[in-house]
Amino acid sequence: MLTFGKGSLRQSTMALVLRYKAHTLKFKFKAGTSRGVLTEKKTWLLNVHESHHPEVYGLGECGPLEGLSIDDHPEYEPFIERVAQGLRQEAMPGSEGEVYSLVKQVVPKELPALRFGLESALLDLLNEGQRMIFKNRLVASGDRLPINGLIWMGDIEWMRDQIAEKLEAGYSCIKLKIGALDFEKECELIEGIRKRYSADQITLRVDANGAFRTNEALAKLKRLGEYDLHSIEQPIMPHQPEAMQMVCKHSKVPVALDEELIGVHGEEEKRELLRFIQPQYLVLKPTLLGGMAYTKDWIGLAQEKGIGWWITSALESNIGLNAITQFTASFPVGMPQGLGTGQLYENNFDSPLRVSRGCISYDQDTPWRLDGLQFH
Repeated sequence: MLTFGKGSLRQSTMALVLRYKAHTLKFKFKAGTSRGVLTEKKTWLLNVHESHHPEVYGLGECGPLEGLSIDDHPEYEPFIERVAQGLRQEAMPGSEGEVYSLVKQVVPKELPALRFGLESALLDLLNEGQRMIFKNRLVASGDRLPINGLIWMGDIEWMRDQIAEKLEAGYSCIKLKIGALDFEKECELIEGIRKRYSADQITLRVDANGAFRTNEALAKLKRLGEYDLHSIEQPIMPHQPEAMQMVCKHSKVPVALDEELIGVHGEEEKRELLRFIQPQYLVLKPTLLGGMAYTKDWIGLAQEKGIGWWITSALESNIGLNAITQFTASFPVGMPQGLGTGQLYENNFDSPLRVSRGCISYDQDTPWRLDGLQFH
């Protein structure tokens, strides 16, 4: 049962108003993963403003992933309505920390995507509704963040074509979705890259999305260890702590936890998971983990334990991707991040986000185009 915050009952002539709109994103191609093929994705766009100034608003995105997010519910609108009711009793927070506190108060932890979307909208409004979620180097200085080039599953020839396109576009880190095709063919595909490019030239990541059977995982990881891979994301299904601990300990490829982190909320619960499993990396998706505040908690624990990490979008539109990218730029990141999903959709929103030569940046001279957005 979800428990919604009732608000602090602060009386304010400038109460917060939350409006929203459903939007279905259409993929440009059939995006294959080990969990199936994606052709579209439903998301919710959030508009938050103070009651007397609707012309100045913050934007956020709430986009649970079907079959993966703990808040994957067929009827999502009532949850947003309940949060909107709670916000009507609240005044605008005055700092980033107050934003996180308010969101935790009015949105149950069981709705991580809604927490992320509301955080994004409030932080945007805190910065005067200019789609500037954080005033950091990405927006202010035009810095570029390195990202990996994502290769979706499909027939082998199509995957080869994707790889060639990413390499030609200047990516130095490639991530391949694996686990749904014949394993030998997947190995041949990876071997073909390694014959042409050494690990010093191209970093290779693979993502199994939990596709390996537990009893065959180490044998497959031994084979993959021949190709000098950077890491493998979630080789086996989550919530098998003993098996995952064994995989992380004996794998010939460094292991990154991804789905394993979903639904883990308390600090001690997070700390114990990392202590027991001892992964080499964490893949952090704010939409799935409960927003930016919870993602910061994971980063703090990872740094405390010497675990590497990177941040990844979770198929958001450019509205959500913008928030995640600016959030990522708040940290001194070095390794490539997973922020290249803005080019997936034929009906995305035009934004200042730019991907070039394996990096993402924010072009202040390019305006946002949000024509036709009408909120309830």
